[in-house]
Amino acid sequence: MTSRILAVVPFFALTIACGPPPPPAPPPPAPPTAEAEVVVEGEPAPPPPVVVETVPAPPGPEFFWVPGYHRWWGGRYVWVAGRYERRPHPAAVWEPAHWEARGPRHVWIEGHWR
Repeated sequence: MTSRILAVVPFFALTIACGPPPPPAPPPPAPPTAEAEVVVEGEPAPPPPVVVETVPAPPGPEFFWVPGYHRWWGGRYVWVAGRYERRPHPAAVWEPAHWEARGPRHVWIEGHWR
């Protein structure tokens, strides 16, 4: 009987020492809508190099992989991870986020379907 109790003690000690698993990481912020517009004076700095991402299998044939990109946010670039989006219609084409020159200003245009 004593040997059975001693065999169980290390198991419980290991379980207690490990503790509960850490909470899952919070999801990244959702990309803004196409209507969100940022205007800067002059030429904005170029974005950092693109982060290489592993593209998972699509959830269905109507989905399109929107690659990750550096978004201009709060006066600096922030990485937005790639994601799958459902095409709004079969001929839809994804236009990536970009800067657009408008006179002496530049406007940040979010990616959108056209």
